[in-house]
Amino acid sequence: MKKDLTRGNVPGHLIRLAVPTMAGFMAQTLYDLVDMAWIGRISSEAVAGVTIFTTVFWIVEVLNEIIGNSSVSLISQSYGAGNRERTEQAIEQTLTFKALVALLAAALLFMFIKPLMAFFTEDRLVLKMALDYGYLRIFFLPFMFSSFTVNTALRCTGDVRTPMIIMIISSILNIVLDPFFMFETIPGTSIPGLNMGIFGASLATVISTTAAFLGGFIFLFSSGGGVKPKLKGLLKLRWDIDYKLLTIGLPIGLETFSRQFSLFLIMKFAALYGTASLAAFGIGNRLYGFIFLPLIGLFMGGSTVVGQNLGADRVDRAVSASKWSALFSTIMMIFFMAVAQIFPSSIMSFFISDSDVIGTGVEMIRLISISFIPMGSTFGLAIAFSGSGHNMPFLLSGIVSKWVVQLPFLLAGWFIFHWPVSTIWISFILADVVSAFFIAGAYGRGKWKEIRV
Repeated sequence: MKKDLTRGNVPGHLIRLAVPTMAGFMAQTLYDLVDMAWIGRISSEAVAGVTIFTTVFWIVEVLNEIIGNSSVSLISQSYGAGNRERTEQAIEQTLTFKALVALLAAALLFMFIKPLMAFFTEDRLVLKMALDYGYLRIFFLPFMFSSFTVNTALRCTGDVRTPMIIMIISSILNIVLDPFFMFETIPGTSIPGLNMGIFGASLATVISTTAAFLGGFIFLFSSGGGVKPKLKGLLKLRWDIDYKLLTIGLPIGLETFSRQFSLFLIMKFAALYGTASLAAFGIGNRLYGFIFLPLIGLFMGGSTVVGQNLGADRVDRAVSASKWSALFSTIMMIFFMAVAQIFPSSIMSFFISDSDVIGTGVEMIRLISISFIPMGSTFGLAIAFSGSGHNMPFLLSGIVSKWVVQLPFLLAGWFIFHWPVSTIWISFILADVVSAFFIAGAYGRGKWKEIRV
């Protein structure tokens, strides 16, 4: 059901949009955690290989971020302004344009994947695991991008229930297929599996992602209420819209590239400390994602509230939404930090039995979880930028926090002071604190209130 978010209770709208979105993302990240636990049953080399590939793979996420965040502003503001035709055109163009961009990204990644992998390690087994897992994921990149677009289109017009259902079903499918594809016998049972190893984990992921896209696509284009994009609209590019899809979200895309490339280099520092540190870093990435994606759920739901209200020139309601979002996200992060501080050993043991990896990981969890609170406040306020289309603060905060603070700190720690691996975990705290102050300052200046796309 489509919802007009320009009237009614603001925090109520925020919760109604954010909770189903968060539930969908929590289901997805639960799969990520279970997936890493299954991979940990193969070997620490398998964990390290998937860690390397995942970091490299998400560098191309910059393209999805650019177009996806542009589409949030375009679709939600068009819908808030009551322009149904423009809303449908924005959805159609986002689907087509992003699919074409994903094809280009997949081709480039196929060409450069081997040298990118070799940058991190010379361990042939780790490299084999990374490539066995990665090639299929690259091939199905357009389906991954397109599934994001379908869910975004539904959320921006107020339908958060359907994307939640799609993501939950997709995650359950993934969790069920994983052990069946990976092992000769499903662990804990006598049920025979296909024994595909690390390739089976990749196959389970692409099957569930493709199923999610197809189900969402059919629903979106057969919906009888609200907006109804047309199949023929997918066959023609409209430069007036495509230009905005490239430019509105460009600062967020560049920030994503900056963040992912910095993560690329930070992972190299982890590799310098050995395979155990690299494996712990990979598990930490999945845990960080488990914390991060619920924030993204709140961010996406809140951006829709801001976008619709700015489209209707209800600035006061957009301000209210961003403040409530900051409060909700901060409370949520306090809870996650408490869990991480109390149960770090149990969390690591869920993924792997290697005592060296567990020891490194416990210290990592305790330190990195301190950054959860500033990260929560950052994403809570940032819905104002995404909903309005004023995304430059994202780029500037990413450059300052990662390239001016975090990476120089790591360089000094390794080359000058010879600090231990904990230097990596402390660097994340510093980066998130700086980012939080930067975003709060940009929000307070209020330029986002004047932006319309």
